[in-house]
Amino acid sequence: MIQIFHSKDGQLRELDGLEKDCWINIYPPYTRQELDNVSAQLDIPIDYVDDSLDFDERPRYEQEEDVQLIIINIPIPNDGMDDSDALYTTIPIGIIEVDNYVLTISKYKNPVIDYFLEGKSKSLDTTDHSLFVLLMFERTIINYLHFLKMLNYQRNVYEKELYNSSRNSELSKMLNIQKSLVYFVTTLRTNELLFMKIKRTDFIKIRDNEEQQDFLEDIIVDTGQALEMSNIYSNILNGTMDAFASIISNNLNIVMRRLTAVTIVLMVPTLVASFYGTNLTLPFADHNYAFGFILILSVLCSALLVFVFRKLNWL
Repeated sequence: MIQIFHSKDGQLRELDGLEKDCWINIYPPYTRQELDNVSAQLDIPIDYVDDSLDFDERPRYEQEEDVQLIIINIPIPNDGMDDSDALYTTIPIGIIEVDNYVLTISKYKNPVIDYFLEGKSKSLDTTDHSLFVLLMFERTIINYLHFLKMLNYQRNVYEKELYNSSRNSELSKMLNIQKSLVYFVTTLRTNELLFMKIKRTDFIKIRDNEEQQDFLEDIIVDTGQALEMSNIYSNILNGTMDAFASIISNNLNIVMRRLTAVTIVLMVPTLVASFYGTNLTLPFADHNYAFGFILILSVLCSALLVFVFRKLNWL
């Protein structure tokens, strides 16, 4: 699906064809032929298009003649697009600037592009390509921060469940959160390096615009904050999982110890009954109250073992 928009003063309108300073968005579903046509029509290297759709592509920028490419990684909920069980994953978005057009392309629908498509950004201006790129950066970091708060909230919920459970399902949920944090830490680090490199090289040409320079600086600071949050949450989660794994193992040892104590207590009456079930001559075998004496003796021995185990805190 290829859509063309024009925005100025926060007013987004969809166009039927290419116009100067328009925004072209390529969203699934699309065909290979549509991608090739866009590449040929706008004179964009087909590698730029393919790299933007590569799930494992790293954040970077590149320029070939008058065509500029920026690839950033954004967070999205993992709705089966990744083979892992992570709650959230990251995908690349390609931002291509060519002539008077700016083009965005992504392999999956995502909340960053959706935010602008829904007309929620009042600052979006497709005539200012540098501002357009900065707004994409800003929305990306906002989504990272939002999803990090969601992950931390879910971690707290699962942690409370673990207090009353010795099953592995809750630990599996925590592991899924850990996988998401690994994705976030990795991509935030590379995004931060990309933003710093863009600032140093002035790739988006904002050196003469102090306001946009400050905007990019704020984005770099927020990216560092999100990275620090990811590391903190990841460390807390690792410590929590290790602690609860030890607790579950300790609870299992306690249960096994108690079962062993109960088995020993029940073994005494069984042992006495086995002796008196033989065909040999045994003490009290001919006594009228032999059964009662033996029963009382078994109960007393078992009671003594219970007393000893209680003193040892085995029961």
